[in-house]
Amino acid sequence: MSFAERLKSLIGEESVSGFARRVDISEALIRKYLKGSEPSLAKANQIAMKANCSLEWLATGCGYLYRQAEVVDKIALYAAFSHLYGREPSETEAEKIIKMVTGYQYLRTHKKADGYLDIQGMATFLQLAKQDEPE
Repeated sequence: MSFAERLKSLIGEESVSGFARRVDISEALIRKYLKGSEPSLAKANQIAMKANCSLEWLATGCGYLYRQAEVVDKIALYAAFSHLYGREPSETEAEKIIKMVTGYQYLRTHKKADGYLDIQGMATFLQLAKQDEPE
């Protein structure tokens, strides 16, 4: 998969102009990348950071699509839950909490200037994150 194909995949259903605004790069430059031009490391990193994408995946196609910051630390989760409820969470409770926190992190980092929350984007992200989980 080429950089242009990975970028197109990252943009998904979002408009090119909307994506360009979100990553703070001109629409013309994003369109240039979509036609096959390669970005500088600085621009690729800017896209990755603003789109919550792994720079490694965006640049090479290897690794995880989304940054590992979205992975919830289970030890910390269990400790917080135990502190609040006096017991460890069941596996089902833990998985639901992890999914909720991951969705929250996505919405928080993708909030638009007008306050719009991209619920569909979150749903897609959660589905992709689930596919990225090691078996």
